[in-house]
Amino acid sequence: MEAKDAVKDIRAGRIAPVYAVFGKDRYRMSQFATMLTEKLLAPDERELGIVRYDMSETSLEEIIGEAETLPFFVPKKIILARDSSFLCAAAKEGKVEHKAERFLSYMEHPSDTSIIVFLVQADKLDERRKAVKLLKERNLLVAFPELTESELAAWIIRRAKDQNRSIGEEAASLLVSRAGTGMQALSQEVDKLCLFAGEEGSISVEDVARLTASTVEEDVFALIDAMAELNMDRTLTIYRELLLRREEPIRIAALVARQLRIMLQIKELERHRYSPQQMAGQLGLHPYAVKLAAEKARKFETAVLGEHLSALAELDYAMKTGRINKELGLQLFFLSMGTGLKSGRA
Repeated sequence: MEAKDAVKDIRAGRIAPVYAVFGKDRYRMSQFATMLTEKLLAPDERELGIVRYDMSETSLEEIIGEAETLPFFVPKKIILARDSSFLCAAAKEGKVEHKAERFLSYMEHPSDTSIIVFLVQADKLDERRKAVKLLKERNLLVAFPELTESELAAWIIRRAKDQNRSIGEEAASLLVSRAGTGMQALSQEVDKLCLFAGEEGSISVEDVARLTASTVEEDVFALIDAMAELNMDRTLTIYRELLLRREEPIRIAALVARQLRIMLQIKELERHRYSPQQMAGQLGLHPYAVKLAAEKARKFETAVLGEHLSALAELDYAMKTGRINKELGLQLFFLSMGTGLKSGRA
């Protein structure tokens, strides 16, 4: 089941006795549990109505026993079971044994006064397991994959609208590039911008640029862009700004190397006709990060990227052993990289 469908059902009062939520988006998983709690329990009922378990320490049998026990002084209770690895392919043999048969038996006649929410810290479930098959048959699996760039922008627009503010697509996209794809950080930035805009206010691109600090990673992206365009003035300006913010040259070099390595990997995966989604899974990156890196990779030839990575490795060793001044060494690297691009552009 898609998350939006599960949310729609819950808001309409169609609440299932069990949910297994999983995926990379931990923030929305947490928000799902919060939304379910707010729907079922009044604020003064939540202390007695919410029961939390860690399944690395508590067996599945105990959780089912809790579900079969009537709630005290509240009409219903929500059981939040974290680390539900018994549903995963890579389930580890821990100190607690989980007997799936007990769960399968419970699902024949689940309690109407308890709702179990399994919070699975995994990207996918093992569909060979009987418990997963049963949950899938009953449409009780709720996936929370990472949102795409456009989905994140749309989510930002909705969050601002919920606070009686407005933000355009361009400003929302800039916020994603500034704050990253982590929804916890994005939510905080949106709330800050909404506070600045005031009731019924509008958040502009200029507001986002002025009130949201650029990350080191974003500045490194801009630095590589400037180098690809042979704009050495811009390259060195960004580099000096990073130094003024007391960023270590060794860390800057490491971030540049990481980005060049990703670009090199993307060029290789593109050669084998991988889709952006497949590349994101292969590299362990958000699809938006892959998209940005792929755009930059097209400005470089594969051999040139390899040469620069090799040069950075040598520079890293020289900086760490004191053979070269760190600030000067990295500046010379940027200058040499720009010169090399004159004859090595893609």
